[in-house]
Amino acid sequence: MTDDFSVPGPAAAGPLAVVVARVAELADRLGVPRGEVFRPPKLSAESGVPVAVVEDLLAGRPAGEADLQARFLQRFALLRKTRLKPDGRRYTQQEIADGAGMSRQQAGALINGDRRPTMEHCAAIQRFFKVHAGFLTAEDADALTGALRRVEEELRQRQAVRPPQRGASPAPAAPAGPLPSASGTDPVTATVPAAAGDVAEDAPDDPLQRLLQDHGVRGIAWRAAQLPTDKHRDTVTEWLDMLLENVRRSES
Repeated sequence: MTDDFSVPGPAAAGPLAVVVARVAELADRLGVPRGEVFRPPKLSAESGVPVAVVEDLLAGRPAGEADLQARFLQRFALLRKTRLKPDGRRYTQQEIADGAGMSRQQAGALINGDRRPTMEHCAAIQRFFKVHAGFLTAEDADALTGALRRVEEELRQRQAVRPPQRGASPAPAAPAGPLPSASGTDPVTATVPAAAGDVAEDAPDDPLQRLLQDHGVRGIAWRAAQLPTDKHRDTVTEWLDMLLENVRRSES
Protein backbone atom coordinates (compact mmCIF):
# COMPACT_ATOMS: atom_id res chain seq x y z
CA MET A 1 0.00 0.00 0.00
CA THR A 2 1.57 3.26 -1.08
CA ASP A 3 -1.37 5.70 -1.01
CA ASP A 4 0.09 7.06 -4.27
CA PHE A 5 2.57 9.11 -2.23
CA SER A 6 6.17 9.52 -3.22
CA VAL A 7 9.38 10.77 -1.66
CA PRO A 8 11.93 13.46 -2.58
CA GLY A 9 13.64 13.50 -5.93
CA PRO A 10 17.30 14.08 -6.83
CA ALA A 11 17.21 17.64 -5.47
CA ALA A 12 16.94 16.23 -1.94
CA ALA A 13 20.53 15.12 -1.49
CA GLY A 14 22.48 13.94 1.52
CA PRO A 15 21.42 12.07 4.67
CA LEU A 16 17.81 13.28 4.50
CA ALA A 17 17.22 11.73 1.07
CA VAL A 18 18.81 8.46 2.16
CA VAL A 19 16.69 8.18 5.32
CA VAL A 20 13.51 9.14 3.46
CA ALA A 21 14.16 6.40 0.90
CA ARG A 22 14.66 3.81 3.67
CA VAL A 23 11.49 4.90 5.49
CA ALA A 24 9.47 4.79 2.26
CA GLU A 25 10.74 1.28 1.48
CA LEU A 26 9.93 0.04 4.99
CA ALA A 27 6.48 1.62 4.93
CA ASP A 28 5.68 -0.02 1.58
CA ARG A 29 6.92 -3.38 2.81
CA LEU A 30 4.76 -3.18 5.93
CA GLY A 31 1.73 -1.81 4.12
CA VAL A 32 1.83 1.48 6.04
CA PRO A 33 0.49 4.44 4.02
CA ARG A 34 3.22 6.91 3.16
CA GLY A 35 0.82 9.67 4.09
CA GLU A 36 1.04 8.38 7.65
CA VAL A 37 4.83 8.33 7.97
CA PHE A 38 5.48 11.51 5.96
CA ARG A 39 2.67 13.63 7.41
CA PRO A 40 4.18 17.15 7.73
CA PRO A 41 2.33 18.26 10.92
CA LYS A 42 3.45 15.10 12.74
CA LEU A 43 7.06 15.45 11.57
CA SER A 44 6.97 19.12 12.53
CA ALA A 45 5.89 18.33 16.08
CA GLU A 46 8.57 15.64 16.39
CA SER A 47 11.42 17.69 14.92
CA GLY A 48 10.49 21.28 15.77
CA VAL A 49 10.77 22.24 12.10
CA PRO A 50 7.90 24.44 10.81
CA VAL A 51 5.37 22.57 8.68
CA ALA A 52 6.11 24.64 5.56
CA VAL A 53 9.84 23.91 5.89
CA VAL A 54 9.13 20.18 6.35
CA GLU A 55 7.13 20.21 3.12
CA ASP A 56 9.89 22.02 1.23
CA LEU A 57 12.64 19.72 2.51
CA LEU A 58 10.64 16.59 1.67
CA ALA A 59 10.05 17.97 -1.82
CA GLY A 60 13.79 18.49 -2.31
CA ARG A 61 13.65 22.28 -2.09
CA PRO A 62 16.27 24.16 -0.03
CA ALA A 63 14.63 25.55 3.09
CA GLY A 64 15.20 26.26 6.76
CA GLU A 65 16.23 28.96 9.19
CA ALA A 66 19.97 29.59 9.19
CA ASP A 67 20.12 31.76 12.31
CA LEU A 68 20.54 29.74 15.50
CA GLN A 69 18.56 32.08 17.74
CA ALA A 70 15.69 32.24 15.24
CA ARG A 71 15.58 28.43 15.16
CA PHE A 72 15.64 28.36 18.96
CA LEU A 73 12.66 30.73 19.13
CA GLN A 74 10.72 28.68 16.56
CA ARG A 75 11.36 25.42 18.40
CA PHE A 76 10.69 26.90 21.86
CA ALA A 77 7.35 28.29 20.64
CA LEU A 78 6.44 24.90 19.17
CA LEU A 79 7.30 23.15 22.45
CA ARG A 80 5.01 25.46 24.38
CA LYS A 81 2.24 24.86 21.84
CA THR A 82 2.50 21.07 21.55
CA ARG A 83 3.89 19.85 24.90
CA LEU A 84 1.04 20.67 27.25
CA LYS A 85 0.25 19.99 30.88
CA PRO A 86 -2.00 17.02 31.77
CA ASP A 87 -4.97 19.41 31.93
CA GLY A 88 -4.32 20.53 28.34
CA ARG A 89 -3.04 23.98 29.25
CA ARG A 90 0.30 25.50 28.32
CA TYR A 91 3.10 25.73 30.83
CA THR A 92 3.55 29.21 32.21
CA GLN A 93 6.85 31.06 32.19
CA GLN A 94 7.15 30.45 35.90
CA GLU A 95 6.56 26.72 35.54
CA ILE A 96 9.14 26.50 32.76
CA ALA A 97 11.60 28.53 34.84
CA ASP A 98 11.10 26.32 37.91
CA GLY A 99 11.38 23.12 35.88
CA ALA A 100 14.47 24.29 33.99
CA GLY A 101 16.21 25.71 37.06
CA MET A 102 16.28 29.36 36.02
CA SER A 103 14.59 32.58 37.07
CA ARG A 104 11.28 33.70 35.60
CA GLN A 105 13.09 36.72 34.14
CA GLN A 106 15.59 34.45 32.37
CA ALA A 107 12.82 32.28 30.96
CA GLY A 108 10.90 35.33 29.78
CA ALA A 109 13.96 36.82 28.09
CA LEU A 110 14.60 33.55 26.25
CA ILE A 111 10.97 33.19 25.16
CA ASN A 112 10.82 36.78 23.91
CA GLY A 113 14.20 36.63 22.14
CA ASP A 114 15.77 39.25 24.40
CA ARG A 115 18.55 36.89 25.43
CA ARG A 116 20.63 34.45 23.41
CA PRO A 117 20.39 30.87 24.70
CA THR A 118 23.41 28.99 26.02
CA MET A 119 23.98 25.26 25.82
CA GLU A 120 22.94 25.05 29.48
CA HIS A 121 19.67 26.86 28.76
CA CYS A 122 18.90 24.54 25.84
CA ALA A 123 19.73 21.38 27.76
CA ALA A 124 17.60 22.44 30.74
CA ILE A 125 14.58 23.34 28.59
CA GLN A 126 14.87 20.11 26.59
CA ARG A 127 14.96 18.08 29.79
CA PHE A 128 11.91 19.91 31.13
CA PHE A 129 9.87 19.23 27.98
CA LYS A 130 11.30 15.70 27.69
CA VAL A 131 12.60 16.07 24.13
CA HIS A 132 15.86 14.77 22.70
CA ALA A 133 19.14 16.68 22.85
CA GLY A 134 19.51 19.12 19.97
CA PHE A 135 15.76 19.68 19.57
CA LEU A 136 16.13 23.43 20.08
CA THR A 137 19.27 23.99 18.01
CA ALA A 138 19.74 21.41 15.23
CA GLU A 139 19.62 22.72 11.67
CA ASP A 140 16.23 22.08 10.07
CA ALA A 141 17.39 19.39 7.63
CA ASP A 142 19.27 17.58 10.41
CA ALA A 143 16.29 17.83 12.77
CA LEU A 144 13.94 16.38 10.15
CA THR A 145 16.46 13.63 9.38
CA GLY A 146 16.56 12.73 13.08
CA ALA A 147 12.77 12.60 13.31
CA LEU A 148 12.60 10.29 10.29
CA ARG A 149 15.29 8.05 11.77
CA ARG A 150 13.05 7.59 14.79
CA VAL A 151 10.18 6.74 12.44
CA GLU A 152 12.48 4.25 10.73
CA GLU A 153 13.31 2.64 14.06
CA GLU A 154 9.62 2.31 14.91
CA LEU A 155 8.95 0.68 11.54
CA ARG A 156 11.87 -1.72 12.01
CA GLN A 157 10.52 -2.72 15.43
CA ARG A 158 7.14 -3.32 13.84
CA GLN A 159 8.82 -5.38 11.13
CA ALA A 160 10.69 -7.44 13.74
CA VAL A 161 7.49 -8.59 15.45
CA ARG A 162 5.57 -9.16 12.23
CA PRO A 163 5.09 -12.88 11.49
CA PRO A 164 6.84 -14.04 8.30
CA GLN A 165 4.63 -14.79 5.32
CA ARG A 166 5.25 -18.00 3.42
CA GLY A 167 6.19 -17.52 -0.17
CA ALA A 168 6.05 -13.76 0.14
CA SER A 169 8.10 -11.91 -2.42
CA PRO A 170 9.69 -8.49 -1.88
CA ALA A 171 7.34 -5.58 -2.38
CA PRO A 172 7.83 -3.89 -5.76
CA ALA A 173 9.12 -0.36 -5.84
CA ALA A 174 6.31 2.16 -5.60
CA PRO A 175 5.66 4.38 -8.60
CA ALA A 176 6.38 8.07 -8.43
CA GLY A 177 3.52 10.18 -7.18
CA PRO A 178 2.63 13.24 -5.14
CA LEU A 179 3.98 13.90 -1.66
CA PRO A 180 1.26 15.03 0.76
CA SER A 181 1.16 18.64 1.90
CA ALA A 182 -0.01 19.68 5.36
CA SER A 183 -3.59 19.92 4.11
CA GLY A 184 -3.36 16.83 1.93
CA THR A 185 -4.91 18.73 -0.99
CA ASP A 186 -1.92 20.39 -2.65
CA PRO A 187 0.63 17.62 -3.29
CA VAL A 188 4.07 18.18 -4.74
CA THR A 189 5.22 15.79 -7.48
CA ALA A 190 8.56 14.11 -6.84
CA THR A 191 10.45 10.89 -7.52
CA VAL A 192 12.27 8.41 -5.32
CA PRO A 193 15.93 9.28 -4.62
CA ALA A 194 18.92 7.03 -5.02
CA ALA A 195 19.36 4.26 -2.48
CA ALA A 196 21.79 4.53 0.42
CA GLY A 197 24.33 2.33 -1.30
CA ASP A 198 24.37 4.61 -4.32
CA VAL A 199 25.14 7.62 -2.13
CA ALA A 200 27.97 5.81 -0.37
CA GLU A 201 29.77 4.97 -3.62
CA ASP A 202 30.84 8.51 -4.46
CA ALA A 203 33.79 9.08 -6.75
CA PRO A 204 37.15 9.84 -5.07
CA ASP A 205 37.05 13.44 -6.32
CA ASP A 206 33.60 14.06 -4.83
CA PRO A 207 33.46 17.48 -3.07
CA LEU A 208 32.18 15.85 0.13
CA GLN A 209 35.12 13.47 0.20
CA ARG A 210 37.51 16.39 -0.26
CA LEU A 211 35.78 18.21 2.60
CA LEU A 212 36.21 15.21 4.86
CA GLN A 213 39.87 14.89 3.99
CA ASP A 214 40.83 18.57 3.98
CA HIS A 215 39.05 19.85 7.06
CA GLY A 216 39.42 17.09 9.63
CA VAL A 217 35.72 16.29 9.53
CA ARG A 218 36.40 12.58 9.19
CA GLY A 219 37.97 12.46 12.65
CA ILE A 220 35.01 14.25 14.23
CA ALA A 221 32.54 12.00 12.46
CA TRP A 222 34.47 8.86 13.44
CA ARG A 223 34.46 9.85 17.12
CA ALA A 224 30.76 10.71 17.03
CA ALA A 225 30.03 7.31 15.48
CA GLN A 226 31.57 5.62 18.53
CA LEU A 227 28.95 7.15 20.84
CA PRO A 228 26.42 4.56 21.99
CA THR A 229 23.10 6.33 21.31
CA ASP A 230 21.48 8.99 19.12
CA LYS A 231 21.01 11.08 22.27
CA HIS A 232 24.79 11.31 22.72
CA ARG A 233 25.28 12.18 19.05
CA ASP A 234 22.55 14.83 19.23
CA THR A 235 24.38 16.40 22.17
CA VAL A 236 27.61 16.61 20.13
CA THR A 237 25.67 18.20 17.26
CA GLU A 238 24.17 20.74 19.65
CA TRP A 239 27.62 21.65 21.02
CA LEU A 240 28.99 22.08 17.51
CA ASP A 241 26.01 24.26 16.51
CA MET A 242 26.54 26.53 19.50
CA LEU A 243 30.31 26.68 18.94
CA LEU A 244 29.85 27.52 15.26
CA GLU A 245 27.37 30.26 16.10
CA ASN A 246 29.80 31.79 18.62
CA VAL A 247 32.64 31.69 16.08
CA ARG A 248 30.50 33.36 13.42
CA ARG A 249 29.46 36.12 15.81
CA SER A 250 33.05 36.74 16.90
CA GLU A 251 34.19 37.03 13.27
CA SER A 252 31.42 39.41 12.24
